[in-house]
Amino acid sequence: MTPRTNYFEASPQAMQILMNLEDYLKSQFEDSGTLTKKVWELVKLRVSQINQCAFCIDMHSKDLASAGETSQRMIGLSAWRDMPFYTEIERTALDWGERLTSGKSINDNEYLKAVQCLGEKAVVDLTIAINAINNWNRIAKTFRPEVGSYKPG
Repeated sequence: MTPRTNYFEASPQAMQILMNLEDYLKSQFEDSGTLTKKVWELVKLRVSQINQCAFCIDMHSKDLASAGETSQRMIGLSAWRDMPFYTEIERTALDWGERLTSGKSINDNEYLKAVQCLGEKAVVDLTIAINAINNWNRIAKTFRPEVGSYKPG
């Protein structure tokens, strides 16, 4: 495979904008809130699966494993609707992630369900987070960082 541009080196200011967004999201998904870091990582892994982003699937599965997530729940994400291993909050977040990633409109019933389960601020933050992971997936699929090179930190 032909080496591609290191996007962090080629455009550090643009990448810093994305990293600042990640810092904001990390601060919002504290383990004491409705949307925890683990829920956020599950959504990132599921969106990356939908987008078939190998680098991001590798990254987020490693992050989840480091956080103590089970392989059963990570593997089950591809069929989460039929698996009993996910909470109502996780199901709502995963559904929201799939809907936004597919580009479908959100109808009033779907919106109200998400707000009732998560709260208005969490729905806004989750929407921004889903847009962010879709953005990262597209960057990684374009510039192809080496799959397996990510080390959880």
